[in-house]
Amino acid sequence: MANRRTVIAGNWKMNFTPAQATAFIEEIKPMVAGKDNCDIIFCAPYVTIDAAQKAAAGSNIKIGAENVHFAKSGAYTGEVSAEMLRAIGVEYVIIGHSERRQYFGETDATVNARTKAALEAGMKVILCLGEVKEERLSGITREVVSMQTKLDLAGVSAEQMANVIIAYEPVWAIGTGLTATPEQADETCGQIREVLAEIYGAEVAEATTIQYGGSMNDKNAAELLAKQHVDGGLIGGASLVAAKFTAIVDAAQ
Repeated sequence: MANRRTVIAGNWKMNFTPAQATAFIEEIKPMVAGKDNCDIIFCAPYVTIDAAQKAAAGSNIKIGAENVHFAKSGAYTGEVSAEMLRAIGVEYVIIGHSERRQYFGETDATVNARTKAALEAGMKVILCLGEVKEERLSGITREVVSMQTKLDLAGVSAEQMANVIIAYEPVWAIGTGLTATPEQADETCGQIREVLAEIYGAEVAEATTIQYGGSMNDKNAAELLAKQHVDGGLIGGASLVAAKFTAIVDAAQ
């Protein structure tokens, strides 16, 4: 773990107006000031990015986006390209979140295309993957996350992996209040790391940050983050409450 940077990232999903985002960042800035043992990121809806960036200026908080398209431009109504995000100073982007896969038809092929486009534009990717409940109960979690890792990273070089964070998200634990046990989270993050070693070698695998992203909150963060292969969290609901998110940052210290 000494080779890896801990990353605590909030995924605001479809929450916060620009004014609400500004108020939230202003509230949490002093609460996380000086807590530099982890990177702190909030991934915001497109319309709140500018307001959040302005509020976070000069702090240890970074603002990312929740999705990006794979084309540089074109007839893709409602989409936003990596170049557009870079033009407004966005460094991080979430790709392949289970809600994108479930509700908006994302596939491993489109996740891979978006990932490569973001990396080629100089962005850092938080790549989400994980199994559904039926796959967990069927005992094929290892096979599912192995396949997703290989497909989602197809064509991504070892050098580009320096800009990839993987978020293991058991789909059955997102927004349900259910959480993988620390042992389950550690085991599966470790399995993902084994696949990375198979693809890229041990050095890249050991250097890659792998977050846990299934209902991590202020109550369970310390136990999850203590595990060998859990290098941070992709936080949903708790990222909307300053005190809860700060408690997770404190656990990462």
